[in-house]
Amino acid sequence: MRFNEQIARYKVKMLVVTTLAIMLLSLATTTRTVNGQQFSMPEEQVNYTITQINGTLWAKIDGIYPITYTGKDTAIPMVYPTPPGTTNIIVWLNDVELGWSNFSEAYPDSLHHTAIGNWSMISTLLPNVSGSFVLRIHYEHPVQVINGSYVFLYDLNIQEYLSALENKSVAHFTITMDTDYLNLKVSTVDVETEMLKPIAFTVSSGKPSEIKVDEISEFGKSLPGDLLISFSETAANNGSELLVVVSASVAGILLAGLVGYFFVRRRRNSANSMNDS
Repeated sequence: MRFNEQIARYKVKMLVVTTLAIMLLSLATTTRTVNGQQFSMPEEQVNYTITQINGTLWAKIDGIYPITYTGKDTAIPMVYPTPPGTTNIIVWLNDVELGWSNFSEAYPDSLHHTAIGNWSMISTLLPNVSGSFVLRIHYEHPVQVINGSYVFLYDLNIQEYLSALENKSVAHFTITMDTDYLNLKVSTVDVETEMLKPIAFTVSSGKPSEIKVDEISEFGKSLPGDLLISFSETAANNGSELLVVVSASVAGILLAGLVGYFFVRRRRNSANSMNDS
């Protein structure tokens, strides 16, 4: 989640942005004062499900953000970056569904840069905000393939939002792998250098397996950056897709053979009937 100093004025200006060089401010982290608005969120929970849909791997994401707000404004604009091909976007504020719009469609230059590409953003307005509230966001997107590996990234740019008062933020990730996989790599990505650094994780036994990661960001320390996960599919998955293709081909051949058989048989029966007459 990201807030924007320019967007914050659109309650009065009806979302007229005076410049496309906007400064994005993240709600998915700790504390930040924006035009007198202060947010704190020491923890967030992000749940991924990686699953096959019609032969394509998709990521289904549910983010849960319990937030405390001590500012004076009661309606707060928000922008949120979305990976390529994102669909089924739903935003809830305290279990009430909110409307949203495609911010990058209205302002094409306002893309969000990540280590795996530039992302579009959606925008929404959080109404009647005061005290503590819970923001939830659901969305789905196809998993990208980069250099032969499946890759997905969670944007967690929090450098400007840690302070001496709110000096720690923990993002809890649970990734359910509803597919067989190999060569799992879990890393953080430095926002400035885009260098990868391995991060500790656990994997449950059984199927589907669950990968759990806790990413901790602390004030005054080097920040971990975005979370990036890569893997490859097993031969079993590839084989199952090939089996579908082969099965369809065999079914087509059998069907054609049956049609030919009944056609020849029908002609023979017709010929025999003529000879008998």
